Amino acid sequence: MSTDAAATPAIATGRPAKRRPQRAKLVRPKPGRAKPRLPGRLWNDVLGDRPLGGRFRAARRILCVVVFTLLCIPVQGVLLQFSGPAKNHFARFYFHTLCWLIGLKLRVIGRPPAGPRTLYVSNHTSWLDILVLGATVDARFVSKSEVADWPLIGWVAKLGRSVFVSRSRGRTGTEAQELRARLDEGESLILFPEGTTSDGARVLPFRSSFFSVAGAASRIQPVTVVYDRLGGLPVGRRDRPLFAWYGDMETGSHAWRLLRRTGTRVSVVLNEGFAPDAVPDRKAMAARVGRSVTETAAALRQNREVMPRAA
Repeated sequence: MSTDAAATPAIATGRPAKRRPQRAKLVRPKPGRAKPRLPGRLWNDVLGDRPLGGRFRAARRILCVVVFTLLCIPVQGVLLQFSGPAKNHFARFYFHTLCWLIGLKLRVIGRPPAGPRTLYVSNHTSWLDILVLGATVDARFVSKSEVADWPLIGWVAKLGRSVFVSRSRGRTGTEAQELRARLDEGESLILFPEGTTSDGARVLPFRSSFFSVAGAASRIQPVTVVYDRLGGLPVGRRDRPLFAWYGDMETGSHAWRLLRRTGTRVSVVLNEGFAPDAVPDRKAMAARVGRSVTETAAALRQNREVMPRAA
């Protein structure tokens, strides 16, 4: 018999051969991929907050504003030929409707004075201030002469019976006399003594030269305007340029970005007014009004409840 081990037959033991347990492989699931759907395929997508919906919303609002303005121009043109409060009421109706058409909710804190010859003094952030204040108080704006030639905004300012001034040195005295004459006739005026628009994060110093006509008014009324809601939430510092219109911003692109958004709100605070003779000079008046407007604006930007503040 051969002693070769390779020739030796295997001995069956009757037991199954042991196998090493195999480790289960960890299979990571692939991230699910939603099927892309073009915005605007469904009607709800067009009206929602998707990009196409925002463009559709802005175009619709601009069209409504233009059509409504064109309809109001001949009506106000006729009313301006007659005396009486009809033209004033129609101007406020026009501005209030514009705020509604662009989706801007208006919150007014305080009450405007009942008497005539009121000088409203407000901070200035955007071209929207014309719509907001025009819908809030019965008064005429004092605007720089260039505004009259601006597309659409010039129309809006003229419908609001704005008084246009050049602010040139040679015309300062004559224009001040014209503004005093408006006040003497019983009309109220709206001034923006910052002289320009701000970035919405602060109130610029009030210039005392704008208060040269204050002596002809029966009351000085400080007004604070702050755009404090976007998408139904408080507006942060990052979103303030969406409302603020300043520097070299173009009106068309600024309006287009703003009108795409929803849930916007502006708060207007009519602070406590005072008689012009309650302060010694116009510098003290500018400081007093500026302090009242600045403190109220800071409270609104911090999302705190405010009450009309004493000037």
